[in-house]
Amino acid sequence: MESIQIGKERFTKNGPLYFIADIGANHDGSLEQAFKLIELAKESGAHAAKFQNFSAEKIVSKKGFEDIGQLSHQASWKKPVVEVYKDASIPHEWTIALKQKCEEVGIDYFTSAYDFEAVDFVDPYVDIYKIGSGDITWVQILEHIATKNKPVIIASGASELSDVERAMAALTKKTDKIVLMQCNTNYTGSDENFKYINLNVLKKFREMYPDVILGLSDHTPGHATVLGAIALGATFIEKHFTDDNNKIGPDHKFAMNPTTWKEMVQRSAEVFLALGDGEKRIEANETKTVMVQRRALRYTAPLQKGHTLTADDVFPLRPYAVHGLHPYEIGKLIGKRLVKDVDKDQLTTLNDFEQ
Repeated sequence: MESIQIGKERFTKNGPLYFIADIGANHDGSLEQAFKLIELAKESGAHAAKFQNFSAEKIVSKKGFEDIGQLSHQASWKKPVVEVYKDASIPHEWTIALKQKCEEVGIDYFTSAYDFEAVDFVDPYVDIYKIGSGDITWVQILEHIATKNKPVIIASGASELSDVERAMAALTKKTDKIVLMQCNTNYTGSDENFKYINLNVLKKFREMYPDVILGLSDHTPGHATVLGAIALGATFIEKHFTDDNNKIGPDHKFAMNPTTWKEMVQRSAEVFLALGDGEKRIEANETKTVMVQRRALRYTAPLQKGHTLTADDVFPLRPYAVHGLHPYEIGKLIGKRLVKDVDKDQLTTLNDFEQ
């Protein structure tokens, strides 16, 4: 894969950075709130506003959750799981409005579609698909999405490497335009989650899939993991987005808000810029400091023409000067005779000696 196209921009495994504001359930059932979050996401530096298209009856089993109870982050929910999913679901008729609003403010729109009907419905409105971690074992939906001939982002939270391999095998049968995201799917927002995010998995992903774009879908507080992921090669970053972390809802508490999102984007840009291309060289902004900080050989005393140079006759001092000699070049001079008189502290050059 050379690149993928989203909107008017092309992206490769080397960048540029792409920030996805996952609105998730933070629209709180209000289209106006969804519009507000789209505007805030754009203002905060997000490239995309991402939603989730599902119907509760096609993603969760009421009896299943009644049998196991509400675990992990769901334990704090005030309603049964199926009811929370119903509240968070987006009516199909919102899709056109959300797409139009994103176009109006200049931000990409796409969605995680969680069943076959949803995938087919949203297809005319998206340039790229996002597959959530929970569907990484559902090979049939992966293959169906891959047939849409559009780039696919897949998150790998709560997965074994064998799950990733199976999913990638299914996707790559149909497309090579894939963004593979490391992810940890604990949504509690606990600081303890930092020890589970395991960013070094990105190294394994790069080794296994050298041509895919890497990313991070993250639910830890702040943006420390984002900076680490970028340093390890991730260029697509997804985090939940809200306008108020104190609101009641499944995704508000651990989401980024406009203030923290802006800070994340700014710091990320600095890290990404600082990574460079990996070629070691004297950089353009070092052309003056290389002169003032490096040393050149200079004479330690006045010497007359015909003198045979010894190691004690020169000493390396700052600054370096054009036509001067670096300290490591002293071996070129020892035992050679001067062809002219020289002064103490005078720059030593090869032209001072018999050739």
